[in-house]
Amino acid sequence: MKEKPLSDIAYAKEVLLLEAEAIKNQISRLNSEFQKAVDLIFDCKGRVVVTGIGKAGIIGQKISATLASTGTPSYWIHSSEAKHGDLGRIVSDDIVLALSNSGETEVVALLPSVKQIGAKVIAITGNKQSSLATHSDVVLDIGKIEEPCPLGLAPSASSTAMLALGDALALTIFKKRNLKKEDYAFYHPGGELGRKLLTVEMVMRKNEENPVADEDAPLLDVLNIMTETAGKPGAVSIVNKQNKLVGFFTDGDLRRHLKNGISFLQYSIKDVMTRSPKVINARCLVAEAYKILKTYKIDQLPVVDDNNVAVGIIDVQDLLEVGF
Repeated sequence: MKEKPLSDIAYAKEVLLLEAEAIKNQISRLNSEFQKAVDLIFDCKGRVVVTGIGKAGIIGQKISATLASTGTPSYWIHSSEAKHGDLGRIVSDDIVLALSNSGETEVVALLPSVKQIGAKVIAITGNKQSSLATHSDVVLDIGKIEEPCPLGLAPSASSTAMLALGDALALTIFKKRNLKKEDYAFYHPGGELGRKLLTVEMVMRKNEENPVADEDAPLLDVLNIMTETAGKPGAVSIVNKQNKLVGFFTDGDLRRHLKNGISFLQYSIKDVMTRSPKVINARCLVAEAYKILKTYKIDQLPVVDDNNVAVGIIDVQDLLEVGF
């Protein structure tokens, strides 16, 4: 009697079960080779160059992105394009993470050149007897995996296992680096978590973009400083001889004084500056700076260190650029 075909829902469930099983099977396959891969990447002085072709190449792009976003410098190259010049990106301090289920794809053609360069090779493959595995320094073997594809050909469970193993590798190294949320946020300034954890120091205008003037300077000289400062923040921090913040002067202050004539232009800056202005410490979160600017309806805020030394200026435009 002819077997009744699976319904679409039933077949989809079977696909998910097979892919879940492929990931689950990786747990028992973790061994000393995985530890070698972790140690190699953790100690790498260069970058992790991830390569692959087809579905494995796409998985490699995601693994490379995960490595980079968790503190391990990494980039992806196409295995075929690498033979036409991209090999020049690889140096001896790098580690090449090569993905190929069969271990016999175009990735193998790169190995002689990579070996000549002097970079180490870590393979993620389903065939530990393959050319890729034979000529790699470390082999992460996902084993022979049954593909849910009706023809048993289209990579799905195998590529899912590669992805999961790549995540396990990247996140184990991330944990080993002992990075904090603030470090993670540094690599994700555009994300929601990044916005929440960005510090003022990360986005403030500093050095040549941070106009500072002595409290005894003539107002006209201070206006010149404001005009010539890179980025033109429209404000200047006023400091004493110890470089400690004693006042603040903005374009808004200038406009308000102009309503009463121009005689004040002959004054010293200390005669017209705002004393005891609102300030923020460089270590504070950008969210705190945003709250101050919004609450007091101001556009600029002087930034100080723990000793009240003027170290920067934060402008409302700077906050807009990071998503506030």
